[in-house]
Amino acid sequence: MSIDPRTGDTSGNPTPILERFSMEGKVVLITGASSGLGAGFARALTSAGATAVLAARRAERLEALAEELGARGATVSTVACDVVDPEACANAVAHTIERHGRLDVLINNAGLGTAVPALKEKPEQFRSVVDVNLNGAYWMAKESAAVMEPGSSIVNVASVLGLTAGFVPQAAYTATKSAVIGLTRDLAAQWGSRRGIRVNSLCPGYFRSEMTDEIPTDIVDRIVSRSALGRLGLQHELDAAVVFLASDASAFVTGSKIVVDGGLTLN
Repeated sequence: MSIDPRTGDTSGNPTPILERFSMEGKVVLITGASSGLGAGFARALTSAGATAVLAARRAERLEALAEELGARGATVSTVACDVVDPEACANAVAHTIERHGRLDVLINNAGLGTAVPALKEKPEQFRSVVDVNLNGAYWMAKESAAVMEPGSSIVNVASVLGLTAGFVPQAAYTATKSAVIGLTRDLAAQWGSRRGIRVNSLCPGYFRSEMTDEIPTDIVDRIVSRSALGRLGLQHELDAAVVFLASDASAFVTGSKIVVDGGLTLN
């Protein structure tokens, strides 16, 4: 049953709740999809029925993931994209339209993290994080919104470190993730009633991934001890939030930050 994105009208009986989470017929562009959380998001969204465009710098890893998802029956394509380059972002969106005819959801997931004491951090190190995490998210959102129809969704992947202090020196990372939350609010206000596009931010805590595997054990212990649930998160526990924000289930949610952190920010 169709939903009018501007009024919420279903022109009849309300859509059954589980159907609201379906991604059937939707085309999703995912940045940073070559590994980690991004690859997990691709698996989750295609399992919910989406057609996925996988974008990242490491093209060979994208192809391996596309082959895996294709073997499961998903429709997938790949495009090499470094989000620091506005032209590369425009090319990724153009690829999506040319191959699949539409773009319904952007998962702005590409990210870069550093752990350098502020007094030792070099200007080029700080700028590189800003370029990927903040500027890249803006370029991708801008290019995507230009071709999206009303009812589309942009999900900016921020972090709980945009809301609370971290466990190691990460000035660049925390600053950019705070900025992404602010960017989300402004774009939601700009593109809501005018374009019918929802923009939300997802703020993950610490999840088992390639990145957290590199964190020293003593720091992981500190993270776990501060979490209300006393553990790191698992990919599928974050996937559910992504599907919610990408699907019609969140049709009246915009400008929000969804925190999935096991209670880390309670303290």
